[in-house]
Amino acid sequence: MKYLNPRADLTFKRIFGEHPDLVISLLNALLPLKEEEEIKEIEYLPSELVPDNPLRKFSIVDVRCRDKQGRQFLVEMQMLWSPEFHQRVLFNASKAYVRQLDAGKRYELLQPVYSLNIVNEVFEPGLPGYYHHYALVHVEHSDRIIEGLQLIFVELPKFTPHTFTEKRMQLLWLRFLTEIGEKTREVPPELNAEPAIRKALQILEESAFSEIEMYQYEKFWDYVSVEKALFCRGKREGRAEGRAEGRAEGRAEGRAEGHAEGRAEGRAEGLAEGMEKGKAAGKIEEQRLIASNLKKQGICVETIAQCTGLSVEEINKL
Repeated sequence: MKYLNPRADLTFKRIFGEHPDLVISLLNALLPLKEEEEIKEIEYLPSELVPDNPLRKFSIVDVRCRDKQGRQFLVEMQMLWSPEFHQRVLFNASKAYVRQLDAGKRYELLQPVYSLNIVNEVFEPGLPGYYHHYALVHVEHSDRIIEGLQLIFVELPKFTPHTFTEKRMQLLWLRFLTEIGEKTREVPPELNAEPAIRKALQILEESAFSEIEMYQYEKFWDYVSVEKALFCRGKREGRAEGRAEGRAEGRAEGRAEGHAEGRAEGRAEGLAEGMEKGKAAGKIEEQRLIASNLKKQGICVETIAQCTGLSVEEINKL
């Protein structure tokens, strides 16, 4: 049996955007919900968001749905990470939150919005773990949370089955997303044993897709490759420009520091030299005063010269 990659735009939306039971299973597995808060039933909402450019068709929110309580859930599979992705996720979740309230309705009717973002790249290399949950939390008292927006990011490359500690279905869905693909020829039995995962696997079978859909599937990976190449080139050019600017700034700073150090050293040397000259001049004056006193006492000039170090000519001039 040949399978397609579940992380592609076409397949991800086919699995989770057309089968409520599967997206409910995924959300309950990956969202920070208590047992009594788990989702029982959902309705799909239209995806209204427009991509930034034609190459980023895969950056639209893939699945938008709402449960009976009015809670909204945004699900997105992101193949490439970009620095503005955090802000875009916050914007989309905030817009979904605000749009709940029609004119004249009370604020207490607002329901939470959960944004689940599954990312196929490592974007937090400095943070341990693959699961990152953001909420409006009191800085000093983390148990105090303002309900409203819940942002969850999952770094797929960091996930390994050994890092799983809590939910069984979280482990199975993440294994499904990371282990199943075009090279899969034999599905692990533990994945096949779970009804929801088995259903998702059946949806992924290559024979279930039309020729036009297969063309769209291939084009998606072309888009991803182009975007990745452009992004990597941009990073390389940015690093090169940064190094060039750094070298130029370093040379300029070096010259400035050299001038400053030179002036400081010159002042220090001049001061030291001046002090030495001052000391020498003072010593000569002292010797002349001694010589003058000795001369007044009738001591011969030769003896005075031996005692003071002054020449006979200098002593005779005193």
